[in-house]
Amino acid sequence: MRTARILVVDDEPQLRRVMRAALTKQGYIIDDARTGEEALEAVRRQRYDLLLLDRNLPGMSGVECCRAVREGSDAAIIMLTVRKAEQDRIEALDAGADDYVTKPFSMPELLARIRANLRRVPASQHDGPTVVTLDAIRVDLDTRHVFVEDKDVRVTPKQFEVLEYLIANANVAIQHARILQAVWGPDYGNESEYLHVIMNQLRKKIEPDPAHPRYILTETRFGYRLQMPAPSR
Repeated sequence: MRTARILVVDDEPQLRRVMRAALTKQGYIIDDARTGEEALEAVRRQRYDLLLLDRNLPGMSGVECCRAVREGSDAAIIMLTVRKAEQDRIEALDAGADDYVTKPFSMPELLARIRANLRRVPASQHDGPTVVTLDAIRVDLDTRHVFVEDKDVRVTPKQFEVLEYLIANANVAIQHARILQAVWGPDYGNESEYLHVIMNQLRKKIEPDPAHPRYILTETRFGYRLQMPAPSR
């Protein structure tokens, strides 16, 4: 199995050194960058499996950098920040981050988050058809592409994994915790804002009217359900 390559983006030299030493010891290949601009240049030159991205960077902010990285990279992104406000977490997730860790953090906690976000469920594990159609929406489970009216719509890895899981459990109401544990891993379950952001993003990308969703439905105080269209007669 290929060793994961991680880019650490933080303007604190001591933190970069500590993280490089700890992550290298775990067998990861580590590069680092001091600014968002340096990170974007690194991402253009090299393919990364995961970015550890500080939210508060000089110049381009971590959120701006995350949004720019997402335009051309499917790397997992964990945002690092000293801020604990829910709105900050939502802003990071909305920019395309997969996860959020608050400083100061323990190295075991960070390593667990890294393992969870490097985890990818192989597409070959799914049963049934490899292409699923919801009226004008077409989801190719093998290539991990989503098409709306034959237009290829870019989705992040986490958005696709959530959509894939909903498709595998179509027409069934699924609890928040069950979705989180299936997509992010067994250590998750209380991060309902993650799903709130992901579902809003997916609705904007695939629903004809995101304010009145037809396919990705909310089960109040419980979870979500993917409503498959009735078969045409």
